[in-house]
Amino acid sequence: MSHHPLSTTGYPTPKPVTLEGKYVRLEILEDRHLQQLFDAGVGDEERFRYMWDSPPKDVEDIKKWAVSGKQAIWNKGEVPYAVVDKSTGRVEGRQTLMSIFPEHGRIEIGRIFWGKKIMRSRVTTESIFLIARHVFEDLGYRRLEWTCNAENEASRRAAARFGFEFEGKLRQWMVCKGVNRDNMWFSILDHEWKDIKAGYEQWLQENNFDDAGNQKEKLVTRGRKSEEKVIMLSQ
Repeated sequence: MSHHPLSTTGYPTPKPVTLEGKYVRLEILEDRHLQQLFDAGVGDEERFRYMWDSPPKDVEDIKKWAVSGKQAIWNKGEVPYAVVDKSTGRVEGRQTLMSIFPEHGRIEIGRIFWGKKIMRSRVTTESIFLIARHVFEDLGYRRLEWTCNAENEASRRAAARFGFEFEGKLRQWMVCKGVNRDNMWFSILDHEWKDIKAGYEQWLQENNFDDAGNQKEKLVTRGRKSEEKVIMLSQ
């Protein structure tokens, strides 16, 4: 049960705003981002194995799955972000606020693609932190969701590391690229955010990284035992 009073009028619809962190900037995805986004994913076909999308052949092809911000906002109600590495100023990925239900205060972070240059880095971790903070503190939502293909072990482990609680497996949830897809479901709730946020803020301190950007201490969002349990349950 939420520890916050329930809204009787619904929750605000996300607006296209830039989210700024120490290491990453999330900008509303537009056509001007697509060349760099294509460059970030060239030759990385394995990364698309569990995604709806197929690897783009060129910048024109990438428009099929990297929908510009204005189109997505108006047509689908989604809010897609370009993930900009502030150390280089280059777009290295995308992620989207989607499955938005303002009447329930529920939203999903999905359509995630991070290029190899930022995978398993403080850039990607902070990009999730910025989204979660925006969802809970700016929008006042009750629930942030993470879903993934049940076979995608990397995504399951990422969800646990980022503080999402495993909730269950939906069998035969959809057909994706002509094969069955079971779906794993994770979430963070509003009253859990305060403690999870503290873990992020501690980990993101500049003194937690060496000159090469490698972490000194691991991110702990729910406690080590809790995160290990989440991973075990989701396998």
